[in-house]
Amino acid sequence: MECCYNGAMPRRQSTLPAIWLVSDARNDARLESLLARLPRGSGLIYRHYHLDPFRRRARFDRLAALARRRGHLPALAADAREARRWRARSVYGPAARLARGPAALRLVTVHSLAEIGAARRTRADAILLSPVFLTRSHPGARALGPLRFRLLAQRAGVPVIALGGMNAARARRIGASHWAAIDGICDRQPC
Repeated sequence: MECCYNGAMPRRQSTLPAIWLVSDARNDARLESLLARLPRGSGLIYRHYHLDPFRRRARFDRLAALARRRGHLPALAADAREARRWRARSVYGPAARLARGPAALRLVTVHSLAEIGAARRTRADAILLSPVFLTRSHPGARALGPLRFRLLAQRAGVPVIALGGMNAARARRIGASHWAAIDGICDRQPC
């Protein structure tokens, strides 16, 4: 399983952050304080689908600048071309949206073995495999659970970032050295 969690990164990005904060409408008011509390070298996945395009761009610019000052890597949920227009060096989304466009660090969302294959074909640099546990983001969605997560991660061939009901304790429990969360970052435990 070591290859799945700590695989070599491409020349574009030598170190994949271990912890990723995923933005959402429900954590928007706390993002600045959460970014300040994250360990240096963490990542921010900026989604903010709830904002109109103008406000979404302005909020990204502010948060990305703060993230970079704190030594964090910001990634934009968009296709690769939009990420380039926004000067984002990292992009996040499903394989189909990241298949074309300028090179960037590609973080691909996956939920199944078939999607892992699609991510590999789009030259994903890492995948976010979810949902590991039940999550408020997708109520009623079937969770992978620790065993299925590990089995799929073994097949990834690229670094795997655990997502879905994650926090530091759960990441340790499943043996994931890379994890992401919306609500589980810095809540009741240190980052």
